[in-house]
Amino acid sequence: MRKEQGKVTYAAAGVDIEAGEKAVAMMSEKVRTATRPEVLGDLGGFAGLFRIDVGKFRSPVLATSTDGVGTKVAVAQALDRHDTIGHDLVGMVVDDLVVCGAEPLYLTDYIACGQVVPERISAIVGGIAEGCRLAGCALIGGETAEHPGIMDPREYDLAGAGTGVVEEDALLGPDRVREGDVVVAMGSSGLHSNGYALARHALLRMGRLTLDAEPDELERPLGDELLMPTRIYARDCLTLAAESDVHAFAHVTGGGLAANLARVLPAESDAVVDRGSWTPQPIFSLIRAKGRIEWDEMERTFNLGVGMLAVVGADDVDRALAVLVGRKVPAWVAGEIVAGSGEARLTGTHPGVS
Repeated sequence: MRKEQGKVTYAAAGVDIEAGEKAVAMMSEKVRTATRPEVLGDLGGFAGLFRIDVGKFRSPVLATSTDGVGTKVAVAQALDRHDTIGHDLVGMVVDDLVVCGAEPLYLTDYIACGQVVPERISAIVGGIAEGCRLAGCALIGGETAEHPGIMDPREYDLAGAGTGVVEEDALLGPDRVREGDVVVAMGSSGLHSNGYALARHALLRMGRLTLDAEPDELERPLGDELLMPTRIYARDCLTLAAESDVHAFAHVTGGGLAANLARVLPAESDAVVDRGSWTPQPIFSLIRAKGRIEWDEMERTFNLGVGMLAVVGADDVDRALAVLVGRKVPAWVAGEIVAGSGEARLTGTHPGVS
């Protein structure tokens, strides 16, 4: 019998269908934990199905958001730890949705990789499912694509798209913000998923640190600090909006605090935020020192310890803080809304930061 050496197959070209099927089987139980009663059907369909109970709403508006996690994936790949990067993805998507007051309903994900390693894909999707569970939304579908010859076998990237719903008359945003409102800050868990290109350059290249280094400034190894999962604020923000007089939220992501806060200001108002109201976590000072980075560049790149902002009516600030503290979210008054031209500016200096 003639041997079939050199037989041309999809697997020989670098795409392993069996590995993909194994990955699906391994992740299935994790995905089923991230569901809601409105989800129809099971895994394996061509499209995820979600029933909208129109009787629950007067005038529903759908909100949608798409995001990724940037070069934070490079840290996960270097450490070969992939169980939290999906959590980061969910945070970046659902916390954009909740800014307008929308309740996240469902999310779909896309993972592109050089080689499907079932255990790795299962860990990534497990993190996505856990993030969805924490956010109260369902993971109703996704796609894993193998790109041999384009991506290294160890490389992958991921993105997600989410959908939420809000009553039209409950939409939050610039039209609700008014002079005299108070800016309430919510603490971040660290870098979240922004600024990793600069962080890696400063720490690993210029600072010549390794991911297993244990700098005196940190309470954990550097790699653990850089992989700290993004805080997911969705449920906290929805509860805050339901129980206090919230006029707007601002998710502090790429661009920093001032740029993102400005996105929810009306043209006739400014936000003034006092740096003296909080101290950024040590990781930010370490990045700044190792990279010799100017302070204004740090503020344009990182969240510096604030992951979400709420603009609240002045008469309801105490209630808002009580709600957040009750939900174990670090929160404090950081500034106020004044007459202006639609800009956000930071004043003063952080305690202990020169």
